[in-house]
Amino acid sequence: ANQEDDQKSQLLTNGPIRGPTNIIVYDTTLRDGTQMESISVSCADKLKISQRLSAFNVDYIEAGWPGSNPKDEEFFHRAQTELDAKTKSKLVAFGSTRRKRIQAKDDAQIQKLVECGAPTVCIVAKAHLWQVTDIIRAEPSENLDMISDSVSYLTSLGIDVMVDLEHYFDGFKFNKEYTLKCCDAAVKAGAKVLVMCDTNGGSMPWEVDEITKETVEKFGNLATIGIHCHNDCGLAVANSLTAAKAGVGLIQGTINGIGERTGNADLCSIVPSLALHISSKMTCNDNLDEITSLSRYLDETLNRTPDRGAPFVGNSAFAHKGGLHVAALERSPDSYQHVDPSKVGNKLRVLISELSGRQNILGKMKKLDMDIDEKTSNERSLVILERVKHLESMGYTFEGADASVELMILHSTQHYCLPFRVLDYTAQVYDTDVDSASRVMSKMENNKATNGGTVTKTNLARATVNVRVLDDPNHEEDEFLDRLEVAEGNGPVDALANALKKALVPSHPELENLQLIDYKVRILDPAAATAAATRVMIEFKDIKTDQQWTTVSVDRNIISASLNALVDGFEYALKDVVAGCVIEDFE
Repeated sequence: ANQEDDQKSQLLTNGPIRGPTNIIVYDTTLRDGTQMESISVSCADKLKISQRLSAFNVDYIEAGWPGSNPKDEEFFHRAQTELDAKTKSKLVAFGSTRRKRIQAKDDAQIQKLVECGAPTVCIVAKAHLWQVTDIIRAEPSENLDMISDSVSYLTSLGIDVMVDLEHYFDGFKFNKEYTLKCCDAAVKAGAKVLVMCDTNGGSMPWEVDEITKETVEKFGNLATIGIHCHNDCGLAVANSLTAAKAGVGLIQGTINGIGERTGNADLCSIVPSLALHISSKMTCNDNLDEITSLSRYLDETLNRTPDRGAPFVGNSAFAHKGGLHVAALERSPDSYQHVDPSKVGNKLRVLISELSGRQNILGKMKKLDMDIDEKTSNERSLVILERVKHLESMGYTFEGADASVELMILHSTQHYCLPFRVLDYTAQVYDTDVDSASRVMSKMENNKATNGGTVTKTNLARATVNVRVLDDPNHEEDEFLDRLEVAEGNGPVDALANALKKALVPSHPELENLQLIDYKVRILDPAAATAAATRVMIEFKDIKTDQQWTTVSVDRNIISASLNALVDGFEYALKDVVAGCVIEDFE
């Protein structure tokens, strides 16, 4: 079971790493991260995520605990043939020290670590005296033997060993002498990394600083000192950076900070902070501009909604709303942002709302590269700003609906060409079972029913859309035709979207790539009951380019609000491909 040197990471071969100058990035998304509530990941997805983490160039990928569940055993088995050599060299198998009153070589869980084929193993050990005596109910000396025996056995097989010292900071405050004995036992047995774990997430930055400095002073020349923080006090990132400044050379964390309870230290905040504010050397520095993409890839794979407010990688991380801020940004991008968003693969966004100034609108117009003079730009920006303020007073919100704002600006120009126009529409909802007591169960049964292998039809809405479009799909002739199409769907909005797409695709084949990925409805004045105004926001995606955009509409008729948002979304998809067409006033 010996591991060949060329199959493992060489980071630790030249002695201990000392931060903050040099930092090893250790990702535990696939192990500790998956312990977060509502997160479950398949073996196939774990393999894909491992490859993506490797491409970003994190140094270590803790992929699971082969001794705890069949899925992780399957992962390490499949990894041997399905992952490339670079990714396999970064894999870490997680486990624990041997059990009480048994030798490491006879411990089944230790043997799973050996057999999984991972070049590096990280074992968790108790480093808190009270946890030893009262939780696992072992003698203090026995716990030290468990650490020493486990590490020495694994290292004797050529496996690199790291030790997660559980409850390290709490244990240090409880009985520093014993906690340091745990470190000593691990180092003397051959551990290359000692990881100080803030397991309960309750340590303060000044405590982390003081304890880290003392630990580094005692063991920093014998092993790389690492840090593993939880976010129970909202300090996981701060504590990790504090530890790096105090000499830690390895930081454990997860992408997007996922993890048990309130999460782990967020590598999407830690890595950019180290690279851009502390100038730490990391192997992933050259790929820093891919971290936003990595963050969103993980959320998509785990079926999570991305955190818009996440530092560095969130959609709102570089979003600016106040008019004074935007005016200052026009003069210097550094006036209201701490780093260039492109360095982390993100982008600056100017939000439009009733709090916006004229500069917000001018910024949007500049982005659209509109060929108009400064005087006209200023005049139109004021008109558009007043319209935005008026619409927001009615319940619109444009902060998350950039597409609607851009269309508003384009519509203000004299030569903008509408790619299509909806002349009229109808939407019908029908049902074959209107008994309120049984309708839900009947629909559930219909969804499951099959007839000769064919699923029973469940569409309960039909829509008709009449549009005026270009007759020429290549947009070379200004010939128009009216097209009437009917489609069904699971509800009136789905049916309208299907009918609209069906009517437009013959003239605009590029719309085949259009997907509706989110639909949100908010009642703006609940006191009005069924007569309340409704705000609809729809998010679209071009599956060919991965571009996403959002539109908004408000109406007391939810179907009208939905159709207007749909029309804006489809029109936005065509704004760059429609050339030289003019649909005249049809009055």
